Amino acid sequence: MSVNCYNPKETTEVASRAGVYKANTRWDKVFLSSVNAGFLLSFACASALSTNAAPWFQQNAPGLIRTIAALIFPWGLTAIVMTGSDLCTGSFMFTTLAALQRRISPLKMLMHWFITFWGNLAGSLFIVAIISGYGGVFDAAAYKTEAQTFAVTKQVTAHWHQIFLRGIGANWLVCLACFLGMSGRDFASKLMGIWFPTFAFVSLGLDHVVANMFFIPTGIWQGANGITVGLYIWKGIIPALLGNIIGGGLFVASVYWYLHLQGEPPVMIDGVEYGAPPVGQATLPIIGRSRQHSREPDLESGEGRKRSEV
Repeated sequence: MSVNCYNPKETTEVASRAGVYKANTRWDKVFLSSVNAGFLLSFACASALSTNAAPWFQQNAPGLIRTIAALIFPWGLTAIVMTGSDLCTGSFMFTTLAALQRRISPLKMLMHWFITFWGNLAGSLFIVAIISGYGGVFDAAAYKTEAQTFAVTKQVTAHWHQIFLRGIGANWLVCLACFLGMSGRDFASKLMGIWFPTFAFVSLGLDHVVANMFFIPTGIWQGANGITVGLYIWKGIIPALLGNIIGGGLFVASVYWYLHLQGEPPVMIDGVEYGAPPVGQATLPIIGRSRQHSREPDLESGEGRKRSEV
């Protein structure tokens, strides 16, 4: 039976090629792209936090209101994927796959992680300050209380090792969402692939380092008790970041690379092998062809647009 999606082997190959493209993009574009991802995810976090601010539900049906908020949140990751923006947590999967295939160097992989992390942080803090902070989005009593309570629960109540382990689970599911989204060929299929793993991570209360770049600073802004910037770095950023690296890099990228690409013959995507010339350029040599004869340079060069990524 024919299905209109990439199979698991093809999806892993598509994600690997996407990692090559991302790692070879100019650093200024990567940084701006990651700032934009911070914007979008922070807006989604604000939507979820606003939905959670329902006192009656918090007292009588906390599981239901968290489920409703979790169903709303995935629009943020959908927007990030569809606009081609860069989350550092997604990079932990994409660039790890490319490095495992020896298409980029480990140093280039780590540089992409570094740039996207700081871009995500800059974008998140901008929304915290300008929109939800000075904009007064959470100044009303119910919203202020929820912002404080949510941050304290995430940052003070939980132990360091719990945040680390929740970080593994969070990015395991987020990268699975990105992986499933890339298997679709149309918008609706991608939407469905992204939505439900993301819903699962939020409904379980797991820790995503970029989402926490909004939640915890918002709690600090609103005067949450017992949270300082130093505590946030030690108990928020570090364990969640390490857990997210393991969740995306090991449990998604490494597992699927080993299952579908390691030791396997080259995988064709829509009839195109990795590194092959563009359609209509088959007579040109793949390696060393002159730039003036090629309308679409190889992904390895870091120039030109992606081929067969989506």
